[in-house]
Amino acid sequence: MKHFFSKGYWADKDIQQLIGKQLRLGVITASVLVFTGGIIYLYRHGTELPGYREFTGVRAGLDSISGIIHGVRGIHGMEIIQLGVVCLIATPIIRVALSAFAFLLERDFLYVFITLIVLGVICFSMVGELAG
Repeated sequence: MKHFFSKGYWADKDIQQLIGKQLRLGVITASVLVFTGGIIYLYRHGTELPGYREFTGVRAGLDSISGIIHGVRGIHGMEIIQLGVVCLIATPIIRVALSAFAFLLERDFLYVFITLIVLGVICFSMVGELAG
């Protein structure tokens, strides 16, 4: 049995197929979540008229992962839609991480370094809270 982290275990074609399947699965999952959340939201709130006279901003619970998960447990449509958006955003981030793994298997350390910098910038920009 070949070692799991050896290049012989993972051929180039295998890694490309893994990345492709991950991208498809991420987009399909996000689509199903957004569609399901939209159906639930329209079923519960489809007859309401929006009030455009005042701006309310982002509702509490939609701006944090814990709030989204709490709303999904309560089967709220807006939170399910937001979870689909989070899955859609996470899909290319996971692809970058898988690319770093692929470059590591190929022992192409320059590309591993560059990919990890890109991944770090993406993660820092998401959690860094540098909004001005």
